[in-house]
Parts: sequence; structure tokens; C-alpha cells
Amino acid sequence: MNLTDYHPVVSKIITLLDENGCWYETFQHEAVRTSEQAADTRPGYNLEQGAKAILLRVKKSKKNKWFVMLVFPADRRFDNTTVKDYFEAKDIRFATEDEVSDLTNGVQPGGVPPFGNIFDLPVYVAPELFENKKIVFNAGDRRFSLAMLSSDYRQLVNPTVFPFLPE
Repeated sequence: MNLTDYHPVVSKIITLLDENGCWYETFQHEAVRTSEQAADTRPGYNLEQGAKAILLRVKKSKKNKWFVMLVFPADRRFDNTTVKDYFEAKDIRFATEDEVSDLTNGVQPGGVPPFGNIFDLPVYVAPELFENKKIVFNAGDRRFSLAMLSSDYRQLVNPTVFPFLPE
């Protein structure tokens, strides 16, 4: 595996896992954009174990806007109203492709890893993600996936956990 073929964020995540003695496994595959496409490239893992990372712009007022990362099982969708209420926001929207690139130092949508902390983004995780012993995700590149223990992920990222998935 030659990590220099991938976005530098891939190496950053692997270094973080190695430095912290975390178990992980990697998958090199054709470029994928959707969670469903990615699930097909990861033998031994299902869509529920996929950690989907979404960048949202939260707007409370004209001057009070910021970006957050939501992370949740890839087979689910988040509840818009619950997220808006949680942030007491007037509006929330997905980050544009340019905003994603700016916020992540050039990571493409579909390749964004659930490590918002390495981009100085607050991370909010649905508790359902931690029902999986192992999670898997694109690790900074659409051609590279990584699986790790959800308990290690929680410790390394230290996200805010709140229920934002519909029942």
C-alpha cells in the first residue's frame, strides 16, 4: 500500500491510529461516492457499519453561521427538524462541494472521513453508530476505506453524541 497515492488525510488518520495503538484494516478500491457503492467494496462489512460523515452549515442568524460534521450509520438518514432544534438554528443545509473542499483541505465529497476533529470541525454522532463494534468509512479519499473499532473512534474523536435519527 503506497499512501502517497492518496489524499494526505489518509496518512494523517493512519498515523493517528498507529500512534494510539488502534486496530484497523484498510481497503483499496475503485473510486466511490455513495455509501451504497462503498459498502460493495468492503468485504465482511455491511451498510449499517458504514460511518457516514456529512458536513452541514448551521445558521442561527445572518452573522451567526458555522459548519459541523454529523456522523451516523450509512443505512440511515438524519432528522432535519431534530438537528435544527438541537442547534436552535433558523436553517441548516449541506455544505457545497467547494465548502467541503475548503473545510477539509481538498477532500472530495464522498471521501470525507468521520474525523471532523482533524479539520477543526465539531463532530456530532448518532448513538446508533456505537451499536456497531466495528465501523468502516472512506478515510479521506474515495478510493480508500478504513475499518476500526467504534470504541477507538469514540476515544480519538471525542464527539458529542445526541439522537438525531428518526425512530
